[in-house]
Order: sequence, then structure tokens, then C-alpha cells
Amino acid sequence: MWVTNSLAAEDWTAIREIGVQWDAALVVTTHRATPQSSPSADTFSIYSVSLTNHSVTALLKGTDLRLLDWLELALGRPRELAALYSNCANCNTSTFLTAFYYDIRQHGWSMRWMHGNEAVRIGAQKVADDVSISQVYAVLADTNGHEMVATWNHFDYGKTKPAEDYLYEYDVDPWNGLDRTLVISGKDADALKRRLCQATDAIAGLMAGQDSEQCAPYATVRTRKPTTTPPPNARGRSVPPGYRPKPK
Repeated sequence: MWVTNSLAAEDWTAIREIGVQWDAALVVTTHRATPQSSPSADTFSIYSVSLTNHSVTALLKGTDLRLLDWLELALGRPRELAALYSNCANCNTSTFLTAFYYDIRQHGWSMRWMHGNEAVRIGAQKVADDVSISQVYAVLADTNGHEMVATWNHFDYGKTKPAEDYLYEYDVDPWNGLDRTLVISGKDADALKRRLCQATDAIAGLMAGQDSEQCAPYATVRTRKPTTTPPPNARGRSVPPGYRPKPK
């Protein structure tokens, strides 16, 4: 009832989920244009609702919301709820990844890596008519448990100009809890491509693109095969260094 009363002025058809941490609720609502409309055309809105003063903060609007797993983006800090969403239903759809967390400074819920209504872009149907894009992403875990989002976007311009690669890592600064985005280049970029494509340390269900053409050169670990054939002058005998035969 507290959440329903707080959202009375907002535009929604149903309350889908409510999650509470301390003095704030993370609320997901859905909106359906008419009772006869297809559920696939539903839009969602997410709010942070104060449980002390009824204040409401709108966080996100979109379609096809998928709440995933809790990520440890910064060691020593609470885990954060990962989610995928799309920007629209019947358009040039893009898919984004974000994480919800309780911001103790604001006494409410917030989101990671946001620029307007867009977070980490992990999928796009179309960029431009003469440009094709291939994308690989994964949530990777270090040996100490720290997790991060890594992306590799490959832009192919055809004959117009050479292809370009853009690699990023997204995590949380462990000292101040703020979002952190790193541009990866040089030798580090090649290492990240291999790590993304092999995905041996990726979180299950939080990766895509590993079977793409751009991952083919990195997907398999190449090891030197041992030599099993003897050299041509081998006689089946060996003499250890310093060996002297005993006199008979």
C-alpha cells in the first residue's frame, strides 16, 4: 500500500516487482496500452521509492526487462542486481546492461553506467546503412571474486575505411563506489579479446558473441604439439652425460 500510494501520480498498469533494502524500495511497473494489447508490447518503468517520506525517483523506462544475477562489482561492497533491457519494442532495438544498487548517500536506489536512458550497450540491430557491427560481451570474474563487464565492438565500414575495434571494461571503483569505465587498447586489448572469446572466467548467462566470426581467431587455445617421432639418426640407445663404460 505504501508503494501504491507513492506511485499514484505515475502512469502504470500493474506493479511487477518490489524489492526493499533499508529505507527504499526498488519498484518495477508495467504499462499496457489496452487490455487487448500484446504483452510483448508492454513497457516498463523502474522507480526508487522512499519508505520514510513517499518521495519517488524515476530511474528507467524501456521494454523487455530481464532481471539477472547479483554481481560483486567492488570487493567489500554489497552485491548489485544485473539487468538487461531494450530501448523500444517496434524500432531499431538496442540492448543494454546495467546494475541496480542502493546508494547510501542518497538513501535510495540507483543504476550503473547510465548516459541518459542508456547503459552499457551490448547489442544493436543497426548502426548505419553502410556500417555493420559485431559485438561480444561477458561479465568476467577475477580469481578474487571481483566481477566486471567487458565489451568488444567491431565496426566494419566495407570499402569506405578500415574496420575499427572498441573495447571497454565497466566496474566500480572500490574506494569511492563510483562507476568506472576503462578504454582498453594496445596489448591489453588483444588480451581482453582472447579473454572475452574464450570466456573461461565468464558468469553463466551473462555473455554473448563468443561464437561469432570475430572471435574465431581467439576462441581456441593454441598449444604446441609434442614431437613424438624420433630423429632420423636415432638408434634406440642413449648415453648420459659423463658416462664412462666400465672395463671388462
